[in-house]
Amino acid sequence: MLSRLAIIVVALWLSACQLPNHYLIYPRQVPEQVIAWSEDFQSGQLLIHLEGARPTGSGPFPTVLVHPEGGKTALEMKGVIRDLAGRGYVAVAADYKRLIDGEYRRNTFAWREDADVTATLELISDRAYVDQRRIATLGFSQGGVFSLMIAAHAPDRIKTVVAYYPVTDFEYWLNKPRPNPIERLVYRVIRWHFRRESGAETEEQFRKILKRASPLSHAESIQAPVLLIHGDRDKAASVEESQRLADRLKELGREVKLMVVPGAVHIFNFRQPEKAALAWKATLQWLERYLRMTPSPPAPTGG
Repeated sequence: MLSRLAIIVVALWLSACQLPNHYLIYPRQVPEQVIAWSEDFQSGQLLIHLEGARPTGSGPFPTVLVHPEGGKTALEMKGVIRDLAGRGYVAVAADYKRLIDGEYRRNTFAWREDADVTATLELISDRAYVDQRRIATLGFSQGGVFSLMIAAHAPDRIKTVVAYYPVTDFEYWLNKPRPNPIERLVYRVIRWHFRRESGAETEEQFRKILKRASPLSHAESIQAPVLLIHGDRDKAASVEESQRLADRLKELGREVKLMVVPGAVHIFNFRQPEKAALAWKATLQWLERYLRMTPSPPAPTGG
């Protein structure tokens, strides 16, 4: 097992970044004409917590599923979903705990079955105010991974995806050459932590888990238009992660755009206000084009 000193080094490295402010450019208060709510559900081995916000009225409204960065919960997404609801969307943020050794725990690999990936989508499938033909996914870091994975597992139900600075190939990300000895140590500890969280008994099994969790491995199944947003100074997940996925989606003939934000670091949209506003404007334009402006076809009628 790695030493306590190594874990301390990782903690110091991670804390070197400015702490995120999840209300940096997003509203702290619930806007007028917006209804907010919270819910908890059990689905298989998952305990899912939802934070929602929607416009008043019966709808149905275009809907955005939101996932936070790793280590954060749906509570941190309140500003994001309030902003979206104030603009006419139903916005639902989710986080997950998995049943492990008799109790629900947060886990890097909370999703372990195909049904886990689409569990939140299923939870909103009977909501009258949700336009089931106009659903998007939006996420940050690990949440960006989740957003891409939902689109891959439900290609006929997700209209578009916005993924901020995701890791798209976990095996490559963990093992790529790093000349800096501190970074090598950091990623060695991260890999050890990931394997422990995965419950894998062998290296081969762990690699299969990493592949199954990587959006790049599922690119063929992603049908929806994808907007990838990445900072060019991101040291946690380099812009190469998004570039490789964008290249693969283009090869497959999919609609994809990679927005590289100059000077932006990891989690920049909760740390760097000007860059956050620039990226959020692009996000809203993308949702407007591919979600709100997409007409909802009429429901089929009996013959």
